[in-house]
Amino acid sequence: MDFVKSLRQNAAKLNKTIVLPEGDDERMLKAAGQIRDEGFAQIALLGDAADLTGRLAGLGINPEGISIIDPRLSTYRNEFARAYFELRQHKGLTEAEAATAMQDPLFFGAMLVRQGMADGMVAGAVNSTGNVLRAGFQIVGTAPDAAIVSSCFVMVKPDWTFGDEGRIVFGDCAVNPQPNAEQLADIAVATANTARALCGFEPRVAMLSYSTLGSGAGPDVEKVIAAVDLARTKAPELQIDGPLQLDAALVPAIGSKKAPDSTVAGNANVIIFPDLDAGNIGYKLVQRLAGAEAVGPVLQGMAKGVNDLSRGCSVDDIVNVVAITALQSV
Repeated sequence: MDFVKSLRQNAAKLNKTIVLPEGDDERMLKAAGQIRDEGFAQIALLGDAADLTGRLAGLGINPEGISIIDPRLSTYRNEFARAYFELRQHKGLTEAEAATAMQDPLFFGAMLVRQGMADGMVAGAVNSTGNVLRAGFQIVGTAPDAAIVSSCFVMVKPDWTFGDEGRIVFGDCAVNPQPNAEQLADIAVATANTARALCGFEPRVAMLSYSTLGSGAGPDVEKVIAAVDLARTKAPELQIDGPLQLDAALVPAIGSKKAPDSTVAGNANVIIFPDLDAGNIGYKLVQRLAGAEAVGPVLQGMAKGVNDLSRGCSVDDIVNVVAITALQSV
């Protein structure tokens, strides 16, 4: 089955409610209509109800079945402001600042999730990653067992002969600029878990470097070596190896030559980049030059599903990330 279709079909079994705070963006309106029509999630758009209803109609989208909430007029605004103040007063937040924050759709949407009135939130078509993550961190918070919040993309190209049925999961491509060895190990384990949950395959994780198992040296290589050891301690059952060069990770003939004793080399379906420069450049190269579909980004480590989009996202990107967010909200 097509990967994207499988995401939506699996999400439909859960019937989760996902908040789209950026209701003013046309892509969000179109995505809301498509999701409602496909029926795999309930959607709550945030914004002026009269304006959004009119804009939906102008796009030929029937607003029936799409919830629209105006944070400025909501009867929950005062309740949410009090809850936010209680969460953040130890950080110096004042009651007035909490009240002002609840007029921001990102913070109001995050509070809908925290209070159990929605199951997840997707934003970032308009707002920066920093703003989306700030609302998520401060209100939704991180999962109890998460040492770090990170991200991954599922890269999909059906005619690939490497990876797993045309899918490879890339991490971290959107959040952590210079992870240390312990953080890199956490990213590897979290990405493996996401791959297992979204793709249904058993992860084989390659931690990338310019060196393959000792062919090069330097602090960056040593960081990856340490991260592999830490990841093996954290998840002893996980198939993970590194440092591996990209070709040694993905191409069987090269993997067997450069790392003949590795069960991952040449067979990786999850690849972990050593830093955000490599990860962000890497996924965009594969997306633009190889023509792969980049499904994500998927945030890992939040207490509930909160996901950030690229500001260059398409309607399909939004729809896919809503499906992923629903699946994360089990």
